[in-house]
Amino acid sequence: MILGMVPTAAPFLSVAAVMGGLGVAGGAFAAHALKGQLSEKSLDIFETGIRYQMYHALALLLVALLLTRTETPATALVVSGWSFIAGVLIFSGSLYALSFTDIKWLGAITPLGGVAFIIGWICLATAAWSFK
Repeated sequence: MILGMVPTAAPFLSVAAVMGGLGVAGGAFAAHALKGQLSEKSLDIFETGIRYQMYHALALLLVALLLTRTETPATALVVSGWSFIAGVLIFSGSLYALSFTDIKWLGAITPLGGVAFIIGWICLATAAWSFK
C-alpha cells in the first residue's frame, strides 16, 4: 500500500497523477504544436477538454486523499472517483476526437461525460457528510 492507504486510494492517486501529467503535456502540445494546425474553433474545443481533464485530475486527487482518512472504502468516494475517470474519458476524450476529426456526432457523446462529472461531484458531496 502507498503511504498506508486503503487499497482503493492508490489507483485513484495514480490515475490522478497520470491525468494531470497528460493534461499538462496536452496543454503544451496545444499551445505549441497545434496552433496553426487546427482551426481556432477546434483548438478551443481541445483546450476545453484539457481544462476539464485538469479540474478532474485534481478532484480525483482529492478523492484519493479523502480515502486515506477512512478505515474502510467509502462507497460514495469510490463511485465519485470512478465517475471522474469516466467523465474524463468520455467528456474530454470526445472533445479531443472532435477537435481532430471534426466528426459532429462526437459532440453528442460529450454530455454523457458531463453527467459522469455531475455524478462524481454529487457522490463527493454525499461522502463529505460522513466526515467529522
